Amino acid sequence: MAFSTTDTIVAIATPPGRGGIGVVRLSGPDARAIARAMIAHDGNLEPRRATFTRVHAAQHAVVERAGDTRATRSVLREVDATRPADTLDQAIVTYFPAPRSFTGDDVVEVSAHGSPVVLQSIVEAAIQAGARLAEPGEFTLRAFVNGRMDLLQAEAVRDLIDAVTPLQARAAFDQLEGTLTLAIRGIDEALFDLIARLEASVDFPEEGYHFVDPHAVAASVDDVISRTEALLADAARGRLVREGLQVAIVGRPNVGKSSLFNALAGAPRAIVTEVPGTTRDLVTERVDIEGVPVTLIDTAGLRNTDDQVEVEGVRRARQAVDVADLVLVVVDQDEPEAIGAKHFIVQSKSDLGRPARGICVSAKTGAGLDDLRRAIAAGLDAEPLRDRPAITNVRHIALVRRAHEALLRARAAASSDGAALPEEFVLADLQDARAALEEMTGRRAPEDVLAEIFSRFCIGK
Repeated sequence: MAFSTTDTIVAIATPPGRGGIGVVRLSGPDARAIARAMIAHDGNLEPRRATFTRVHAAQHAVVERAGDTRATRSVLREVDATRPADTLDQAIVTYFPAPRSFTGDDVVEVSAHGSPVVLQSIVEAAIQAGARLAEPGEFTLRAFVNGRMDLLQAEAVRDLIDAVTPLQARAAFDQLEGTLTLAIRGIDEALFDLIARLEASVDFPEEGYHFVDPHAVAASVDDVISRTEALLADAARGRLVREGLQVAIVGRPNVGKSSLFNALAGAPRAIVTEVPGTTRDLVTERVDIEGVPVTLIDTAGLRNTDDQVEVEGVRRARQAVDVADLVLVVVDQDEPEAIGAKHFIVQSKSDLGRPARGICVSAKTGAGLDDLRRAIAAGLDAEPLRDRPAITNVRHIALVRRAHEALLRARAAASSDGAALPEEFVLADLQDARAALEEMTGRRAPEDVLAEIFSRFCIGK
């Protein structure tokens, strides 16, 4: 990943595919100059004012002045003044000057018709004019580097984009708004104050200054421990909100498992045919079921077979049953085989008028699907997932746990059966706790950690 912030980057900021509108985003010191090189508008681009214009293949290239090493100083060089402009589209162009933009740099957003061909042509025109194609997550990375958000908020951007339920979206938005940041900042400020007093005691021992006694240190650490405990108490629920629960759909071949899977997913994700054994591997889809984030798992039909590929599919199906939070056993006429996990019997193909057993559904007509969704939500005991958790990210939970463990060591060092250890021991543990919190917010995050986090973003965000 390129960490340079001295060049200007460009990418399509809207999802792949066709739509009414697509947005191409430019960010960097030459964003406005590059935009001017590829639009027909003659006047200045006024800050935060939408400008209707035509976008064409770049007639200018933005180049650095000879001998000038500052990338923010640039001029326009004529490429071919006699060549007529190659109009790409009509567009709305909006300029957001630094530092009050998403990235903290100059930003220009070009809103054009949502054709992939048109949007890609605009990107190519910007590259011709001097921009560079953005790396995944590089716009949000620049926002982090420029102090527009901390690392917690930057990760919330991706979580908000990936949300599949309203609860996931609300939890991510809370984090984007800084609720977790404020909680971590409060803990960090308390640690900073305590560390400062302990360092003063350590640095001036010959003067006999002791800014805190062991009992006061222990009480102060206890207060901080209670805050990390509160976050960790919410962690298990937070992980469930973020990652969801798993529901496996199992049964014999051709009982309607894949049809039910597609109906619950709302899309033809799994192949459905009359041929037994069509599904030979696990097919998954994240869905919202009654406000609960659920990963549906379609599995291979459970039967004895000599087909080695199908044998492996059946083995994976049984593994899915073992780890699932709930199993839907789909039947049509025959009795199901024994399933040890928590499960519901689902009578498929109810439109054929077969004897009713369990929850009756028809993937063809949609009958019974709402009843099944309600039963799944009730069977998962998802009521604790209705409230927004304070912390959901696995990385954040691990770092809070690391800070909490360091605080427990500091508490033991401050007062162990009345025999206090030297202040240096307490100080070292408190500094370890603070380092973990600073890695959470990005103040002390290693570069490889940043690269890993932002590489998981989509290009254009």
